[in-house]
Amino acid sequence: MPRMIFSNRISQTLHDEHCATVALMERIEHLLARHGRDNRPDENDRAVAQLLNEIAPAIEADIERHFAFEENRLFPYLDAAGASAIGAHLTEEHAAIRPLGLRLAALSRTAIAGFDGASWDEFRKIGQEFCDRLTAHAHKEDMALLPLLEDTMDPETEANLYDEYVGNE
Repeated sequence: MPRMIFSNRISQTLHDEHCATVALMERIEHLLARHGRDNRPDENDRAVAQLLNEIAPAIEADIERHFAFEENRLFPYLDAAGASAIGAHLTEEHAAIRPLGLRLAALSRTAIAGFDGASWDEFRKIGQEFCDRLTAHAHKEDMALLPLLEDTMDPETEANLYDEYVGNE
């Protein structure tokens, strides 16, 4: 994902999180591409173990913190500013992405002990769909949501929301 520079600290912070998320999705996709349906990854491989250990906390942070902040604070702000369509659309995408992410997080925790045929097959299917959806979603937010925040948010609102968001880390 190309690095973008925003003057609004909320937009920049969310963009930086999108970049980290897309990088993780690329690592998951690389794992999926490297191992076919009948070639389960070895949980004793350090790179595989490290990735499996990173998936659940990263996904949960995206879903619980990032999505929640957008839905509870940013989309209502945009709604009040007369730009409700983008928040409604992105909330629908969150609703589709959230269960996939939670399932992939659970599968990654279980897979730390190793994959069997069924768990690897489910991990592959859920992982690919999740990566596809979340990567497209992050790009959409970078191209539509973040510039809209940049253009509409006054400095006082930006400061208050930024302090709230980074204060919850």
